[in-house]
Amino acid sequence: MSAATVLSVAHARKAFGGLIAVNDVSFDVGAGELIGLIGPNGSGKTTMLNLISGALRPTSGEIRLAGTRISGLAPEKVARIGIARTFQLVRVLPSMTAIENVMAGAVFARNRLWGPPARDFAGGLLARVGLTGRESSPVADMTYIDQKRVELARALAADPRLLLLDEWLAGLNPSELLIGIDLIRDISREGRTIIMVEHVMDAIRTLCSRCVVMNSGVKIADGPAASVLADPDVIRAYLGDDDA
Repeated sequence: MSAATVLSVAHARKAFGGLIAVNDVSFDVGAGELIGLIGPNGSGKTTMLNLISGALRPTSGEIRLAGTRISGLAPEKVARIGIARTFQLVRVLPSMTAIENVMAGAVFARNRLWGPPARDFAGGLLARVGLTGRESSPVADMTYIDQKRVELARALAADPRLLLLDEWLAGLNPSELLIGIDLIRDISREGRTIIMVEHVMDAIRTLCSRCVVMNSGVKIADGPAASVLADPDVIRAYLGDDDA
């Protein structure tokens, strides 16, 4: 692992009884990279994110963040070391306002903020994701895309070394999708290291310089996005033998 490596996954394996969801997967993520973690449904992508974020403990293997072993740590400890994430299904705090949701991310981050500094910081992040003037809006009354923006701002409030986006663009209409792609691109250009699980291939082609592909729990490709997406094994994994 080089000094510029933010995340190192080495021989990660996760078994649920007789089902092996992740099977001996290894890859590194360099500082500032935006990597697409892709594959067909059931390939183990979200399980891999859960292993990285601490939501699941690996059956075997090792995961390190900036050289510190995080595999096996509780998710709150992983978050404080420097990993934040969004979820396939938006997870907001529905009884709170937008700014209170984002403040929660700042309060429990590795660089904890409290009181007025946390509120100012959260307000700036809401503006960053396009929610200027919506600070006091109840999250439960927001549209789906705006709830996603709040969740993203809350993840950024943790000032993570690594940001995990689990199908953040899913469910957006075409105009919202363009806004979402631009937002992720801008966050990446600020130097943030990102792994995104995504089925929207236009977004992967637009945003990711590199892709890691999983199928049936196994890594089947890892390399530049353009060449990986043209790989016959990757096409076969998505379309099946009859259509590849």
